[in-house]
Amino acid sequence: MTQNILQLLTADGHQRISQLMLRDPVKFTAYTPAGEVAGAFERYNLVTAPVVDETGKLIGRITVDDVVDVIREQADHTVMARAGLSEEEDIFAPVARSIKNRALWMGINLLTAFLASWVIGVFEQTIQQIVALAVLMPIVASMGGNAGTQTSTIVIRGIALGQISGINAFRVLIKELSVGFLNGLIWAVVVGTVAFFAYGTYLLGIIIGAAMIINLLAAALAGVLLPLLLRRFGTDPALTTTVALTTVTDVVGFFSFLGLATLFLL
Repeated sequence: MTQNILQLLTADGHQRISQLMLRDPVKFTAYTPAGEVAGAFERYNLVTAPVVDETGKLIGRITVDDVVDVIREQADHTVMARAGLSEEEDIFAPVARSIKNRALWMGINLLTAFLASWVIGVFEQTIQQIVALAVLMPIVASMGGNAGTQTSTIVIRGIALGQISGINAFRVLIKELSVGFLNGLIWAVVVGTVAFFAYGTYLLGIIIGAAMIINLLAAALAGVLLPLLLRRFGTDPALTTTVALTTVTDVVGFFSFLGLATLFLL
C-alpha cells in the first residue's frame, strides 16, 4: 500500500514503488471490531486503511467516511444509553413501546431515590434543629453529581476508543482524584463563604466545604471505577453508570454533610 495517492502521482517518475510504499501499515481484518477501527483512525489520523485476510492478502479498505458513521452510531448509543434508552427509541414511537423501554430505568431510579431519602431520614432530628441544613444539602449532592458525570463521560469515551486499559487505569484514577480534590477546595471556599455570610456561623461554612470536598472525591472515584467495573462484568458502562453514580453522589453528599453537622453543630 502506498502512503497516499497524491504522493504516488507526484513522485519522481524514476522512483520505484518500493521506495514509496509503507512497509508496515496500520491494517485490519474483516473481524476487527468497529469501535477498535474508529479508535485507530483517530489515534493515527488515518484517512484510509487496508483490510486483509488471515494470510495478509488485501481484500478491501476502510475509509474515513465509514468510520464517521461508526462514531456517529457510538455517540447516539452513548447519549441514549445514559438516559436508559436504546438507539431505536423514536420520538414518534407508540406510547406503549416508549413506556416499556423507559419503565425499568424509572423503577431503578426510584429505588436509588428511596436510598438517598433514607439517608436524609436518619438525620431527621438534626435537620429539624438546624433548618439551614435542608437549604444547603442539595448543593453538596448537585456538585458531586455534576463532577461525577464529567469524570464518567471522559472515562466511558476513553473505554470506547480503547484509550483506557488496565495499564493506565490507575493513572487516570489518580488524575481524576487530583482534579476532584482541587475543584473541591476551590468550591468549598466559595460555598463556605456564602454559607457564612448567609447564616452567620463560620462552622457551618467549614462543614459544607468539607462535605463538598468529600463528595467530589467520591464522585471522581466512582466516575472512574464504575465504568471500568461494569465493563469487566460485561455490562455496557454507558447504560448503567449514570444511575449508580447519582446514587453514590447523593448518598455520600447527604451523609457527609448531615453527619458532620450532627457531630459539630449539635
